Amino acid sequence: MSAVWRASRAAVRRRRLQTFVIGLVVLCSTTTVLLALGLLDAASSPFDRAYAAQRGAHTVATFDTAKVSPGQLERTARQPGVEAAAGPFGQGVVDVPEGWLWMSGGSLTVVGRADPGGPVDRIELLEGHWATAPGEIVVGWPSNGSPGTRMLGTRLPVPGGAPLTVVGFAASMTKSASAWVTPEQMAAMRPSAAQMLYRFSDSSTDAQLASALAGATSGVPEGALTSTQTHLALKEAFSALADAYLPFMTLFGVLGLLVSALIVGNVVSGAVVSGYRHIGVLKALGFTPNQVVAVYLTMMAVPAVAGAVLGTLLGNALADPILGAAFSGIETGRAAVGEVGAWVSAGCLVGMPALVLLTALVPALRAHRLSAARAISAGGAPRTGRGLRVQRLLGATPLPRPVSLGLGQPFARPGRTLLTMAAIVLGVTTVTLATGLTSTMLAFGEAGRGQPGARIHVEAGGPRNGRPAPPLGDVATEERLRSLPGAAAVRARALAQVSLTGQSRPVFANFYRGDDASAAGRIARGREARAADEVTAGPAFLTQHGLKVGDRVTLAMNGRQVTATVVGELVEGNAQALDATWPTLVQLSPDAGAAEYEVHLAPGADARAYAEAAGAADPGLRVSVLENRNAATTTVVAFSSVFTVLLSIVAALGVFNTVLLSTRERRRDLGTLKSIGMTPRQVVAMTVTSVAGVGAVGGLLGVPLGMVAHRLVVDNVGVVTFPESMKDVWHAPHMTGLLLAGVAIAVLGALVPARSAARMTIAAALHTE
Repeated sequence: MSAVWRASRAAVRRRRLQTFVIGLVVLCSTTTVLLALGLLDAASSPFDRAYAAQRGAHTVATFDTAKVSPGQLERTARQPGVEAAAGPFGQGVVDVPEGWLWMSGGSLTVVGRADPGGPVDRIELLEGHWATAPGEIVVGWPSNGSPGTRMLGTRLPVPGGAPLTVVGFAASMTKSASAWVTPEQMAAMRPSAAQMLYRFSDSSTDAQLASALAGATSGVPEGALTSTQTHLALKEAFSALADAYLPFMTLFGVLGLLVSALIVGNVVSGAVVSGYRHIGVLKALGFTPNQVVAVYLTMMAVPAVAGAVLGTLLGNALADPILGAAFSGIETGRAAVGEVGAWVSAGCLVGMPALVLLTALVPALRAHRLSAARAISAGGAPRTGRGLRVQRLLGATPLPRPVSLGLGQPFARPGRTLLTMAAIVLGVTTVTLATGLTSTMLAFGEAGRGQPGARIHVEAGGPRNGRPAPPLGDVATEERLRSLPGAAAVRARALAQVSLTGQSRPVFANFYRGDDASAAGRIARGREARAADEVTAGPAFLTQHGLKVGDRVTLAMNGRQVTATVVGELVEGNAQALDATWPTLVQLSPDAGAAEYEVHLAPGADARAYAEAAGAADPGLRVSVLENRNAATTTVVAFSSVFTVLLSIVAALGVFNTVLLSTRERRRDLGTLKSIGMTPRQVVAMTVTSVAGVGAVGGLLGVPLGMVAHRLVVDNVGVVTFPESMKDVWHAPHMTGLLLAGVAIAVLGALVPARSAARMTIAAALHTE
């Protein structure tokens, strides 16, 4: 083995360029694969890790205490299939006034617990301390901000009882409650419900959870179980927005894996084939066939391990900002989404070198069977019969001789050419997909803006934000904003919690009044709402509530009801919110007023000057200039750019390696051609042409694949429905540039070895022995 190691080290030092290329290809491929797998893993793993750390409940069950006793509930914890249980805990509801702790009003689900620990649902205390005495309450960490210690001590009035003082803020991945008090305080509140928290042995599917809960509650009187909540539903809600990115994450991940595997296989197998002459020399010196295989596997392992280590480090460094962008704006509880799972890094560290060794093993075993003489002869140029017929046919055409020679070279090594072409096809597919996604997302980002002028957001004061209400009133405030210089359109908005008849969960409704310059751009199907009995909603809302355009819903609020028709599907929208008209709000709550206003300025109007004028007109207004960028657009464009650059580099490295090996194998031919008068410029033209044709074919195949992939992605984004106008992004100049992408990748990879071949002297080219 010492001889094998010495021969391997010598080969690595002598073939520095080959070693560098293999290491660089493995580095880029490892980075691409790690990011692809990391993005897919991040959609669920952070939730799973945080849920496991808090021993989250697989099922939260609520029971009617009038129909079941505490003893009966305690016995459910000892039923077969129950891994752990906590409870029963008293559960009640406390009404919250609008503006309390920046909440929109409504109610809090409160549970009585003596401590935050236990076998199930270990609540994480973030600020303050746990409720230990009557009159104290711990509130769930709000999703719209971090209240901090300054909000501790806030008092919550309780009708018919003493007010509750906020002594802490906590987070529960189980979402078992909105707030917690002591069991004694809960008893004083006379709860009508009790809560049980279960962890089951089998909990991976809804059917298993339903079966396990049925077994646990088999002794409970019928009708006592009033509601349930499973961890699978929570996980789906957690990753709802992340799932919007999954289609193109998956596609880019698959493309990254395929391109990486093809290029690594092409580079490594080519390196072994080009080393047949060296293999023959080793055999002639007395190395056994097994030792020869060991030498070449060691040669490949050194750059492969180095590239895998550096690629893993680089991928983890890039993962933080990329995952942070992907999950920005997503309510994650206490789950960390900026981390790549350890199994992803370990898989790349082990898998990429293993792929290299496996790829090198196939040609190395072929050389294992060759005699020394045959191995040495096989290390020369390819057999002339492979591409000779094609070269003769091309030579009879009017093409310049360097061009005809270059176009015929790929047929000399058809296997290597096909691998290179496949990599270029996937590279062009990636470029086409990224270009289409970018165009679609830019159109998506512009859709909600309406006219080209700047947008101003105005928030009125009131109990909700602790500022004085506008002295002019709602309608007069809107007129004042409309009268200021630069205003082109003003739209008022009110947000209220409503109920849908037949639906258990409350929803929020946005009620609009005034000008809507961007309505048409927000509608994917149907039309915007205009009358009192019309609403629109986003695809996530319609899917979760089983609705479609044309269906009728009944909105209930303050004891009043309005039956409305879903007349349009928005391009996007909150899963728990719908849009309605101002006349609908008047029917539900006649005294309601607007809390926010959006002002569209005329093109060229000074946004800062308008904001200052609006603030000076009414000190109770909070005025801000809205940013024009769209977070989803930024995220998709960033992802597309990162993966396009990585995969294009990997594909170009594959072309570089192919051309490098070809020029080395054809050194004698190059020397002969130079000796009969071929100039360096003609050598570059011949070498570049040898892969430009392959790149052109790759472009012709890759562009249609990219277009199909683009349509596949945009048609399967669950939280966004793209209208046809946003999907129709392919135009003649666009297509021409994409068709040339394969040629660009090929030329980019071939240019350096082509110039190196052009600078080679005749003596050096002919000195092959």
